[in-house]
Amino acid sequence: MKKQKATELWGRYRTTTYDWYLKWVASVIILCAMSIRGVPEWTEWDLMLSTIGVFLWLIVSLVWKDRALILLNGVGLLFLAKTYIQMYLV
Repeated sequence: MKKQKATELWGRYRTTTYDWYLKWVASVIILCAMSIRGVPEWTEWDLMLSTIGVFLWLIVSLVWKDRALILLNGVGLLFLAKTYIQMYLV
């Protein structure tokens, strides 16, 4: 088996496209939201960060044309919107 150089291994992953940066920003935002999920005083921040992260992932999934991710993040965004409505309008 031929030895591959590190540049050959990492060269196939394109890191210069906007969707690559967007998916990582969205993932970090969702992880931040998950880290404060159990703190009652931070419920609004959790909801806001989760909404932003899921919305960004929805954009990435639309760019990738990945139907499973579109469904997951689209429905997740609806659930988060329902929670917003229940918290602030009802």
